[in-house]
Amino acid sequence: MPKIRPISDLRNNANEISEFCRREREPVFITKNGAGDMVVMSIEEYERQQALIELYSKLSEAEAEIANGAAGEDFLEVARKLRSNIRGNI
Repeated sequence: MPKIRPISDLRNNANEISEFCRREREPVFITKNGAGDMVVMSIEEYERQQALIELYSKLSEAEAEIANGAAGEDFLEVARKLRSNIRGNI
């Protein structure tokens, strides 16, 4: 269930809201005059969501390329190359 708080709570209980966002990894929805106004979330959760958006965007681009006939690479060969690069740099 979403956590909804009035904007006065953001002003008066910022530390409590911050702790909730970090502990629960959930956003807090802030209302102003009874209507939704903004969302507060931890920086970690924000960065996680941004990374997911970027990943989904890249996956969508790859699917479009494949649908348009682009040649892919063999997964096992790519994995072998990655392992070789990682082991070579350690």
